[in-house]
Amino acid sequence: MPVRKIHLRKKKISTTKTQSKSSSVPGHLEKKHDSRATLAAVKNIEKLKSTFSSIHKEIEKVIIGQQSVVEQVMICILSDGNALLESFPGLGKTTLIRTIAQVMDLSFSRIQSTPDLMPSDITGTYLIEDVDGKKQFRFQKGPLFANLVLCDEINRATPKTQSALLEAMQEKQVTVGNQTFELDTPFFILATQNPIDQEGTYPLPEAQTDRFLMKINLDYPTYEEELAIVEKYTKHVTKGKLNVLLSKESLRLLQGLARQVPIANDIKKRAVEIVHKTRTKKELIEFGASPRASINLILAAKAKALLEGRKYVSKTDIDELAFPILRHRIILSFKAEREGKTTDEVIKEILKG
Repeated sequence: MPVRKIHLRKKKISTTKTQSKSSSVPGHLEKKHDSRATLAAVKNIEKLKSTFSSIHKEIEKVIIGQQSVVEQVMICILSDGNALLESFPGLGKTTLIRTIAQVMDLSFSRIQSTPDLMPSDITGTYLIEDVDGKKQFRFQKGPLFANLVLCDEINRATPKTQSALLEAMQEKQVTVGNQTFELDTPFFILATQNPIDQEGTYPLPEAQTDRFLMKINLDYPTYEEELAIVEKYTKHVTKGKLNVLLSKESLRLLQGLARQVPIANDIKKRAVEIVHKTRTKKELIEFGASPRASINLILAAKAKALLEGRKYVSKTDIDELAFPILRHRIILSFKAEREGKTTDEVIKEILKG
C-alpha cells in the first residue's frame, strides 16, 4: 500500500507518494499532520489500537517474547521520554531497540559505553579542515544526533561521560564550546545497564536516573521462548526486511494526542498520592520520588490508554505503571534492605495502602 510521506515546512505542508515503504497509519492521521489536532477529532480510536498491534507483530518477526517490555518502551516513546533497560547481557536489548527504530522509520545510532569514553565522543567535536588554503573549523556530529540513541551499558561509562547525556535528555540539545546544537526530533535515549553489583560499573547519579521516564527490567525468556529463539536463529542467516509502519510525523502527532487523553480527578489524585507516599514512608524509603515522577506517571498512563485504544485513563493504568516509573527513583532504607525487601515489593506495599 503506498505511503503518503509528509514533509513539514514552516508555513505549508506538501505531500508526495512513494512506493518504498508501507504504512498502517490510520487514514485520518495520515491525511492531516496538524499539531492542533485533537483527540476528539479521531473518530475511530480503535484504528490506533490496530496500528500499534501491527507494530507489535512486526517487532515479533525479530524479538520472541518480552511483550511487556515492548509495550513499556512504546509507552516511553509515545510519552516523549527516555527509558533505562536493565538486564544481564544477551537478552536482546540492543536488537529490540534497533528493531523499533526500523519499524518507526527513526534514525538510529549506538553508543558503546566504556571507561575511556569521553564526552566529546558522544556529543561531537570540532575538526580543522583545509579549505582553499585556509584553515576552518567544522563540527563533526556525534552519535547523539539521531532520533533513537542506544546508550549500551551506560553504567560502564565514567560519571563525567554520563553527565554529558543530561542536557540531551532534558533539553534535547547539546552544547559544545560556546555553541548549542538542537538535536533531531523526535529524540529518545534508550539506555541499557548491567546490574549494579557487576564489576566495572558506575552507579548512575540520582539527577540522571530521574531523567529516565521508566526503568524497565528484562527477565530471562521462558523455556518455550528460548527454544523458539534457538530454532529461529540457528536456521536463518539473513535478516528479514521489516516494514515501516509509522512515520516520524505520525509519531509526533500521536505524542500530542496522548497528552490530550482525559484523566478523572480521582485517578489523578491517586497518581500523586502514590508518589507522595514514597516521601512519607520513612521506615521503608530513605529518599522518595520527586514531583517529576507524578508528571511522568500520568503522562505514561495517558500513553498506555492510547496504545490500548481508550480515551480515558484507568486506575489499573496508574497501578501497573507505578513500578517502572518509581523503581529507579526511590532509595530503600536500611531497615528495608535488612529485611531483604526489593524496590518492587515496597512499591506494592504503597499501592495496597
